[in-house]
Amino acid sequence: MESRRSKYILIGMSIFCILLIIITSFRDSFLDPLRTGVGYFLIPVQSGVNRAGTLIYNEITDYSHFKGAVEENKQLRKRIDGLVEENTRLQAEQFELNRLRELYQLDQDYQQYEKIGARVIAKDSGTWFQVFRINKGSADGVRVDANVLSGGGLVGIVTDVGANYATVRSIIDDVSRVSVMAQQSGDTCFAEGDLTLFSEGRLRLSKITKDGDIKDGDRIVTSNVSSKYLPGILVGYATDIVTDETRLTKSGYLIPAAQFNNLQEVLVILELKEEQTDGDLTIGQGESE
Repeated sequence: MESRRSKYILIGMSIFCILLIIITSFRDSFLDPLRTGVGYFLIPVQSGVNRAGTLIYNEITDYSHFKGAVEENKQLRKRIDGLVEENTRLQAEQFELNRLRELYQLDQDYQQYEKIGARVIAKDSGTWFQVFRINKGSADGVRVDANVLSGGGLVGIVTDVGANYATVRSIIDDVSRVSVMAQQSGDTCFAEGDLTLFSEGRLRLSKITKDGDIKDGDRIVTSNVSSKYLPGILVGYATDIVTDETRLTKSGYLIPAAQFNNLQEVLVILELKEEQTDGDLTIGQGESE
């Protein structure tokens, strides 16, 4: 009984092995239809999955690059802003340096006078600096009638003084009238302020004698007979000198040496005209500030 069962088991195993051999021998032709059917189904799915994966990968990569570009752009903007700010600061310092060099040169041109530097801190409304305030006053030795210089020449005269400030009326103001002369010849005349005329960049020269040797291009300086202005300070340059209708006098225009549209620093001469040795000989009839 036991031997018969073992015999059956051996026969069964033999048949199973024979079947495996047969199936293995014909596996390609047997499995091809199955593989083909599976291929029709899996290949489109696989292609879609690959396409979706590639798209997702590209999106992730692009987003990563975008974030990097945004951050880099922010850094570049900060750097550009810093460079612009630095450039603006350097330009402002350069402009200030140029102005201070001009003041230094002006100080050297009139080194016979004791002077003090001051900053303009306020001005009357309007385009020009016809009346303005500086940050130096009586505590610094500034007094009424002190002459004020800037930009190569005469700016005006101090009309009011406080402990730490002073008010300056410039030569372009309507009420200003300065006794001046041609540096070459010494012939005198008056430089008259006129804000309307100054919109053309000029002041008026009047009361030139008919024989006065004042011609276009002459340097016009404060005269020796001025009652309040120290002598020899450059005021500007003569232009368009003509004989008046009366034939008794000449007149013309003056282009100021100083700039009155953007005054920032000035020099104040601490010495007054009346303190000069021959101050009692000065006349200056009709001169006003």
